[in-house]
Amino acid sequence: MSKHLRGKLFFLLGTVTAVIFFGCLKEEFSTDNIPPVEHFQLERYMGRWYEIARLPHPFEEDVSDAQAEYTLRPDGQVTVLNSGFRNQIPVSADGIARSISEDGMGIMEVSFFRPFYGLYKIIYLDKDYQLAIVTSSTMDYVWILARHPLISRQELNKCLTMLKQWGYAVNLLQYPSGMVQELAREN
Repeated sequence: MSKHLRGKLFFLLGTVTAVIFFGCLKEEFSTDNIPPVEHFQLERYMGRWYEIARLPHPFEEDVSDAQAEYTLRPDGQVTVLNSGFRNQIPVSADGIARSISEDGMGIMEVSFFRPFYGLYKIIYLDKDYQLAIVTSSTMDYVWILARHPLISRQELNKCLTMLKQWGYAVNLLQYPSGMVQELAREN
């Protein structure tokens, strides 16, 4: 076998191995096995939500007191305004979301950099639309959201228990609100 042919074969074998390896990783860290909430009513979800906890990611690094404001537009899409403070300086990001479910599932696509959209999957929502857990297509992203900036210890424990059952790294959660940080330390 020539060096050239051996090199091509080695490259092909390496590529196939990498595809299989990363394909398995994707499946392992995918949220496909976590269903979105059912009987979701988009109109009731509109309004202000406060970020209680999140997994760390670069676009929210050093952001505290984060909140999201969702407003239903006449065309059925949702205007998204995320805001908070980075080093005590107000920061915000405007986006757009759209439902991708025809059957009342809590699943949308959201974009802050059109035309690129990411999955926004609501995996827990209490019956009064006061507390929610949102994820994306991978286990790298999760947020606990609430209508008020502080939730009870029982509500936080309930959310943490669900996240553990789904396989999220709850030990990595960040609590961007000072009040919630104290509550989380007590757990």
